[in-house]
Amino acid sequence: MLDYPFLVTPDTKVRLADYDPGYSGEYTHRREVRDERKANVERLSELQNLLHAEGRHALLIVLQAMDAGGKDGTIRCVMGGFNPQGVHVTSFKVPTRRESAHDFLWRIHRNTPGRGEVAIFNRSHYEDVLVVRVHGLVPESVWRARYDHINAFEKELADSGVTIRKFFLHISKAEQKRRFEKRLSNPSKNWKFARGDLRERERWEDYMAAFEDVLSLCSTDYAPWYMVPADKKWYRNLVISRILLETLESLDMHYPPGEPDLDKVVIPD
Repeated sequence: MLDYPFLVTPDTKVRLADYDPGYSGEYTHRREVRDERKANVERLSELQNLLHAEGRHALLIVLQAMDAGGKDGTIRCVMGGFNPQGVHVTSFKVPTRRESAHDFLWRIHRNTPGRGEVAIFNRSHYEDVLVVRVHGLVPESVWRARYDHINAFEKELADSGVTIRKFFLHISKAEQKRRFEKRLSNPSKNWKFARGDLRERERWEDYMAAFEDVLSLCSTDYAPWYMVPADKKWYRNLVISRILLETLESLDMHYPPGEPDLDKVVIPD
């Protein structure tokens, strides 16, 4: 097994079997990172508020993973401090009849962030080269062409001022089994399990091959993929919080000035 690169270098062929989903760097327990993760989340909240106030930048966060990979948990634990006024989360499921009547990116573009906003995609346009590919819903010639369409789409967003960060939450098949069993044993989590999840699990190797192509073909300088080891939730959250913190700090944002002579304003009784 190799150490994690996190950032997938453009034009690199990714082989997921080379990377340990249980990797946690120099850490062995969640208590070692608790304080840093908490500080990161607090700072992220401040920076998201600044992004919203300045209204100059937009941030798109894409989360992809196998079922039970931790997409919801990442949103809750890393981005839970964001001000809802400037954030929207979209979960892309099976396209509706109206959505299917358009090109595959139509429903995606409608949910991208405007200036001052953060958009979080829980699954995304990549479903059209993952589920669609694995289940053979369209001919190979169609889904293969979509890698170029996706790269062009993301380039357009980036050129329009959208900062894009994409995270693949890499869990092992054994960890997925453990999480499924936990959902089955806890009545409050039964609703998160569907028998269809097991049918998808049977296609594990097909999905791994599809994810490898996504990471290899669609990590670019303007829309990079990060491969995050996700068997340990606490380490996953630490890694993603660090990357998002570095991303937002790099935008060099500033609060807009107030109206002139505010120092002379007296609030009446």
